[in-house]
Amino acid sequence: MNHITKTAGWILILGTAFLPLLALAGTDSSLDGSEFEEIYTLLQGWMTGFLGKVIAIAFILVGLVAGVMRQSIMGFVVGVAAGVGMLVAPGVIDNMYGATLPLVVAVP
Repeated sequence: MNHITKTAGWILILGTAFLPLLALAGTDSSLDGSEFEEIYTLLQGWMTGFLGKVIAIAFILVGLVAGVMRQSIMGFVVGVAAGVGMLVAPGVIDNMYGATLPLVVAVP
């Protein structure tokens, strides 16, 4: 056996020894993502608060200037779309990930 084959064999043996640890990597129920709730609330507040409104207005103004410079309405449209998208995105994300199916109770 050459050296490369022996090394590959040892890597395979050691790799399979750690497979059970990898299988249990995501089973801790204390890691539900709640540790990111504070930063999510902060970013959501920025996007929907006064900072978000200022950035949305800046998007619109930059789009308006770009549209005038290029003599096209598309710069303004992109600016408006970016501004509206930034203000609406947190609500869309909340609705996507917070949606639940209604509980249906069967009556005997």
